[in-house]
Amino acid sequence: QVQLVESGGGSVQPGGSLRLSCSASGNIFNIDVMGWYRQAPGKQRELVATVIKGGIDTTNYGDSVKGRFTISREAGKDVVHLQMNSLRPDDTAVYYCNAISRGLYWGKGTLVTVSS
Repeated sequence: QVQLVESGGGSVQPGGSLRLSCSASGNIFNIDVMGWYRQAPGKQRELVATVIKGGIDTTNYGDSVKGRFTISREAGKDVVHLQMNSLRPDDTAVYYCNAISRGLYWGKGTLVTVSS
């Protein structure tokens, strides 16, 4: 089992920035991928960004966040961060941390609200 704990959500004005963090614990030795997904009210959960662990980590982004969000993993750790810049009202959602480790695991989510 893998446990994921998110932090860093909150409210921000359009154009602002937030940084989300996710820390994994438990059976972390087989984690291959960590990432972020989000779900806005009335919408399906969608990909935000993922990082595939390797000699050089590989990152992948959803089209709507490319150029604005950056995912990173702390070296040697199962901790990922999501730096979110130029936030827009349509970024408002619950953001979920995700890990793949011989199974799929989810955090409980953290709310991000972008509003003036």
